[in-house]
Amino acid sequence: MKNGFGNSRGRTPTLNPRAKPLKRPSQARAIFTVEAIYEAFVRIWLRDGWSRLTTREVALEAGVAIGTLYDYFPSKEALLSGYIRHCLDTVLQHLDEHVIRANDLAWPARIKRLVSLTCNPSEAGQPLFSHEMLALEHQIAESKHHRRVFQELSQKWREAFAACSDLPTQPAETTIDAWVIMAWGGRRYCITAQATAEQTAAWLSEMEMMICSRL
Repeated sequence: MKNGFGNSRGRTPTLNPRAKPLKRPSQARAIFTVEAIYEAFVRIWLRDGWSRLTTREVALEAGVAIGTLYDYFPSKEALLSGYIRHCLDTVLQHLDEHVIRANDLAWPARIKRLVSLTCNPSEAGQPLFSHEMLALEHQIAESKHHRRVFQELSQKWREAFAACSDLPTQPAETTIDAWVIMAWGGRRYCITAQATAEQTAAWLSEMEMMICSRL
């Protein structure tokens, strides 16, 4: 008897170890090198598509030795994994800089910015944080990775609401978690369903009004 869909033992499949980055850069020069690799990765993917993209071509485009690229990314799937983490780190950084530490914002403006930065698929400006990228996500992401992103986003949202010193009443943590699920889940579905710009704008407006009306 099967215990789960298409998995006779009910176990989550383990990803290929080569689909994971080997390390993350910590020194300034290494960060610069990896960012150059990501920029080359984006250019080649947009130009040639995923199926024709190779790590060797990315190294040549970035102007780094193939061995240097392999120090971080043993495969193009590992490069994709690292790039997605880079995109997510950018979202978290923007929330910290433009919402949590933006001391001159009244709470309605802070919440509007929080929703936009979290929800808007094009807000962070990553050209491959997209439908095609999500279609490949199953090759590089496990359940623990999704839980980690949810926990990180929830923490940023809690910090954002705590920064609203002019807010009459703080929402409960369970309420904030529910809003994060709606916000991030909606963002991902807008990408998956390839919603139009008008549909996405209408959804963002509804999210802002719903949350603000609850406060």
